[in-house]
Amino acid sequence: MVKAAYAALLVGLATTVAHAQMGPRLLDAAPTLPIVKVHHENDDGKAAQMLASVPAQSWTVTDWYKQSVYDPSDANIGDISDVLVDHDGKIDAIIIGVGGFLGVGQKDVAVPYAAIHFKQKDNKWYAHINATKDALKAAPGFTFDRTARKWVPDSHTTGGPGTR
Repeated sequence: MVKAAYAALLVGLATTVAHAQMGPRLLDAAPTLPIVKVHHENDDGKAAQMLASVPAQSWTVTDWYKQSVYDPSDANIGDISDVLVDHDGKIDAIIIGVGGFLGVGQKDVAVPYAAIHFKQKDNKWYAHINATKDALKAAPGFTFDRTARKWVPDSHTTGGPGTR
């Protein structure tokens, strides 16, 4: 699989170089790059649409990732470690890192997307959750499995404050 990914990358780079050499005429022809399917395997073959502008109300991932999360009393109780998106592009869950110091001893918990809401203060948006730091520490923990490329239950956490 790694070899296939490298091969796709090399083909993409070669096409980019060819495009740079051929100039704008290449844009008139449909590219013939191999398709590396990751999520949806039911490609309908339709050409991708391009946007002339981005949706005005959209937020970037950097508006979420590593941002602090506050409880109802505006106390910082953790930060957003990850945003989980389903195959249709909708946000399923938010992973919040709670506890620890500089990432050491931090516990990652999952909350539904609907549990996070944003409040504006001083022209900046802040993530809030209607929960306490202790409630998040008591929740089941998750860890990111780099091999499987997904969040899995953390076998070292049993729930309860201060556990990891």
